Amino acid sequence: MNQKNILHNKYFLYMTEFFSGMSVMAVELGASRLMAPYFSSSQIVWTVIIGVIMIAMALGNVWGGRIADKNPSPDKLYGRLLFAAVWIALIPFAGRYLIGGISLLLAVFITKNFLVWAALFACLAVFAFPCVLLGTVTPSLVKYSVSSLDNNGKTVGELGALNTIGSIIGTFLPTFVTIPAVGTAVTFLIFSGILAAISIAYFLSRKKKLVKCTLAILLIVILGFASPTFSFAFWEDNITLEDESIYNYLQVKETENSVILSTNVLFGVQSILMKDTKLTGMYYDYALAAPVMAGIPQMDVPGDILILGLGTGTFAKYCSEYFPGTSIEGVEIDEKISDLAAKYFQLPDTVNVSVYDGRSYLTASDKKYDVIMVDAYQDITIPFQMSSVEFFTEVEKHLTDNGVMVVNMNMKSKSEHSINDYLCDTIGSVFENVYTVPVQGGTNCEVFAFQHPDTLQTFQDGYKGLSDPALHDMMETVLANLTKRKSGNLILTDDKAPVEVLGMRVLDEIIADELDYYRELYLGEIFHK
Repeated sequence: MNQKNILHNKYFLYMTEFFSGMSVMAVELGASRLMAPYFSSSQIVWTVIIGVIMIAMALGNVWGGRIADKNPSPDKLYGRLLFAAVWIALIPFAGRYLIGGISLLLAVFITKNFLVWAALFACLAVFAFPCVLLGTVTPSLVKYSVSSLDNNGKTVGELGALNTIGSIIGTFLPTFVTIPAVGTAVTFLIFSGILAAISIAYFLSRKKKLVKCTLAILLIVILGFASPTFSFAFWEDNITLEDESIYNYLQVKETENSVILSTNVLFGVQSILMKDTKLTGMYYDYALAAPVMAGIPQMDVPGDILILGLGTGTFAKYCSEYFPGTSIEGVEIDEKISDLAAKYFQLPDTVNVSVYDGRSYLTASDKKYDVIMVDAYQDITIPFQMSSVEFFTEVEKHLTDNGVMVVNMNMKSKSEHSINDYLCDTIGSVFENVYTVPVQGGTNCEVFAFQHPDTLQTFQDGYKGLSDPALHDMMETVLANLTKRKSGNLILTDDKAPVEVLGMRVLDEIIADELDYYRELYLGEIFHK
């Protein structure tokens, strides 16, 4: 097949357009998954990814149009596609080092809007250039496809439609098929391979650049064999499991004392199983005050506990151990996380697990509970629909008269009008009594909310009768640190809940505090010398 035949075969040109559009969206979805374990999957990160890729595509359109007019050589176009294919193949393997390095470098200099800047520079360095190259495809193909002004509108319309259809498939295929089935790294390789195949088909017909085509094939194949060893947390050596679901990056890590589930490789513990000690020393221990406040230990009938954001069931496991006979329901939106609960974290069979969205689960139920635990906040990824006054009103409706809601706020802040203030004010607009307890040695803060005026007295009377010394001491710690919150007017609603921006401010504060600590440490060493 000669050059004229392959370029005059509209199906080959249309296939080029179709798979180019598909690959752009696959790169965008892959970018979100590659960056989520480092930066979270918040709306802020998504905005940066979409913005960078759209700008890159726009620049590619302009550049591609000018190239097509000045030098309309198809060799150049398919050479750019081959280069884009190689770049995309390398993204998951080299990109993680670039993301980590850029983040560490920027953390030294930037303490305001760190998440935005780190995500922006990482996205520019890793994902922008191949999208610029893919952006040159459409104007170049228009140049090769339009042979007459009589049908140029039809041809351009068909190319645009194929690009859009490819983009649609490239949106659904990675999310629902390739990423959950084979992971992010192999997903990049799949779409890289498709682009490479199109380019190689062209060059084989021209008998050109065969060495470059062979090298590209070899690189993709080698990376394919290397993909089973791919790890987001490339600096870790004690990872038991690394996996991906539709919603999360999943990491199970085992140490001498514990088994830990994380959905972020840089910070955060979503669930933990302690091997030698009963309590964790983390926020789960503080949250055990909620069943005592609700009077579950003194009840003649089994109490009812609902956990929204079950994870792998740390809080549920402790509730079943310390309050035997209690009915415990856990709601977890990520089915893969719930599957890990029994395999790695010894979740009791008595816990009834539902794979569902927490708010939707509440709305569909008319059952009342003695305790509702809200533990659905991960780093700055706070579901706005589970932080609004409408949500907390729904929670209140599902509590008994003596019921207690406990919310795990995962980032403490010393600033005024922080995400913590907004959440507490929003909760206070629904509940008469709101108390906070900071978790010692961590960034978490537990919020206890209830309507009954005698709840604290119930708590004081109840914890004294606890037989377990460690739990008794933990309850004393909670009681000593309970602080009543006054209701304010910082209310989050379904219509207006800027949780990502508020969460980013707290993240900036935490980073600044950490950097100040290390600056003082190193400066102190210098001056002492």
